[in-house]
Amino acid sequence: MGILGDGATLVGNLVPTGLITVASKLVEQLADLTNLYFRMADIPIRFWSKVEEWQRWEVGCFEMLNGDRYRAYASGTRSVIAEKLPGESLWIHLNRGTLTRRMLQAAGAEFRRAHQFWSDYFRGCWSHGDGTTQNVIYNPSSNRARLIDFEIVHEKSLARAARQADDLLVFLLDMVGIVPSRQWLPFSTTFLEAYGDGKVIAQLRKQLDLPGGLAWIWWGVRTNFTNPANVKQRLRNLSRAIAKLKFYDEAGSPRARNKRRPSISCQQIRPGMPRASSRTLAIKDRAKAMSPGIPRRLPTRT
Repeated sequence: MGILGDGATLVGNLVPTGLITVASKLVEQLADLTNLYFRMADIPIRFWSKVEEWQRWEVGCFEMLNGDRYRAYASGTRSVIAEKLPGESLWIHLNRGTLTRRMLQAAGAEFRRAHQFWSDYFRGCWSHGDGTTQNVIYNPSSNRARLIDFEIVHEKSLARAARQADDLLVFLLDMVGIVPSRQWLPFSTTFLEAYGDGKVIAQLRKQLDLPGGLAWIWWGVRTNFTNPANVKQRLRNLSRAIAKLKFYDEAGSPRARNKRRPSISCQQIRPGMPRASSRTLAIKDRAKAMSPGIPRRLPTRT
C-alpha cells in the first residue's frame, strides 16, 4: 500500500498534533498561492487546496480508472492510501533513455480510455489536469499503462476537447526537451496515433503555440526549462506532422462527417479494462503515492 497526503500518517506518532495541523494549513496556503498565479496567468488548472476535497477526487479518480483490480481510500483527514501497482513511470524511462514506442502506444491508449469516462464534476467527459509522464505508470509484463496522481484539476469552464487536449500537450511537453531530435516526431506521433481521437488532436494542434507573459513560467516548468527556440521548432514540426495523420480532420469536412465513425462521446463505463467492443487497447498496471500541494518542478529550477 502507498500513502498519499501531507505525510501526517507517517509522522503522527512522532510529531505533536498541533504541528501537523500547522503543516496542513501551510500546504493549503501554498496551493492557494499557486492557484492565484494560475488565475493571473490565465492557466485553466488549479490545485485542490482543501485536503478533504482532494481526498474525494483522488480516491474517486483512482477507483474509476484502476478499480478493476486496485483500491484507494481516504485515511483520516489528511491522507489517501492507495495500492501500489507494478511498473515504473514513463518519466523514469524518459530520463533513463529506455522510453519506447510500445510504451507510448500504451500511454496513448490509456489516455483515450480514461477520456471516455463520465465525470459528474465536469458534467461531461473526464480529464486528468496533470498528464505528465510522471503520472503514467507502465508495466512491461502486461503492456499496460495506468494514470495516477490527481491533485491538479482543470477548470470546469474549459471545454471538453480543450481539457483533454491539454492532457496530451502536458505529456508531450515532458518529452520535448529530453527526447533526442531524431526520436521527437516518431515518438510524438506514435503517442497521438494510439490516442486516435481526431477532434481532440485537432484542438491540441491549436494549443501548440508558446504563450507569453506569466504563462511562460508554467510552460518553463512543463518543458523542464528547455530553450524556448528549441521548443518552438519542435512544436512547429509536430504541428505539420499532425496535419498528415490519417485520422486528423480539423475542419470537419462533409466527407468526414458522413463517414461512419465509432462514438467518441464519454460514457458511464466500468473501471479497468475496456469493453470487448471498445477500440481502445487492452493495457495494464501500477500506481504511486503523492500528496497535494505545490508543483513538483518549481519555476526556480534551472
